[in-house]
Amino acid sequence: MPKIAFKCIPVVLLVLLSTNTYAQEAKTETPSKAEATAAPIPVLIVDGQNGYHGDWPKITLMMKTYLEDTGKFKVDVYRTKFLMNGKREAEFPLNDGKKYEDFKESKTDPDFKPEFAKYKLVINNFGFNAAPWPEETKTAFVDYMSNGGGLLSIHAADNCFPQWKEYNLMTGLGGWGGRTEKSGPYVYYNDKDEIVRDEAKGKGGHHGPQHKFEIVLRNSDHPITDGMPPSFLHAQDELYEQLRGPGLNMTILATAFASPEQKGSGRHEPILMALNYEKGRVFHTTLGHAAYSCECVGFITTFLRGAEWAATGQVTIPVPKDFPTGTEESVRKFDEREAKETATESAKH
Repeated sequence: MPKIAFKCIPVVLLVLLSTNTYAQEAKTETPSKAEATAAPIPVLIVDGQNGYHGDWPKITLMMKTYLEDTGKFKVDVYRTKFLMNGKREAEFPLNDGKKYEDFKESKTDPDFKPEFAKYKLVINNFGFNAAPWPEETKTAFVDYMSNGGGLLSIHAADNCFPQWKEYNLMTGLGGWGGRTEKSGPYVYYNDKDEIVRDEAKGKGGHHGPQHKFEIVLRNSDHPITDGMPPSFLHAQDELYEQLRGPGLNMTILATAFASPEQKGSGRHEPILMALNYEKGRVFHTTLGHAAYSCECVGFITTFLRGAEWAATGQVTIPVPKDFPTGTEESVRKFDEREAKETATESAKH
């Protein structure tokens, strides 16, 4: 377990959860007959409002396709009828018969009431400046997570809902939206491989220009990272840094160095995190700014394995042979047309 350093104001750090020891290599065997015939894991993606990231409709389709292509998941999408930054929604429609309106400013949809209890996993693809969910929906989601639900927070989903205490406990760390030292400490690794909880004053959330960067594992025993190489090169993306929040019941799985040459903090910033909230599990990835970022095999693999873990507590999806190395990226171009055709057929049934 890494050393823990405290900066400025000493705080109590809950023990990072990593209680089980797993084999050093990920499963690579052919799925058994029982696995092949098992009922797919029900997943819900929620989206509709993302102030800075206009690719969100395509990324929703990409995530749905990645999940369903494994044969392990069945994915539904619930979109708020009031969109923000939704110009590309028409390119990637849900074909669900609902009418959608796009606004320059976020607006709460009073009818946004997903049936969370029907799903093993909820993926939040909302983003910066998304409007608050209705109070009834927030209460239902907290109940869902408290009773063993799963959450996957992708990229700007950690920009969401800065005033919603329970959501910030679920995701651990967040940025922007007015987050400050009142939101919780900065959490990062220093050069001595110590986890720092830094109570210094300052805003939460920053990134430099998009670039490729190396991601370094900090916990290789967790089911999500088990069998992955010690580091891998990620495709062009935003490297989130200076995130802050409660950071409780949180295991930092991987970090990336925010280089000052890229206008970064000079710290080793959390990139992949696993958390527990009551009886629920959360996988938090800061990756995935744009569609090209989500074509990285490192993103695809950690996304799929994180989804399976958050939904079930186990990981059976193998690390693929084309997984990136510490010096070479690996990209799979997304077949947009085929994915759209598949989604359209699925919507008919």
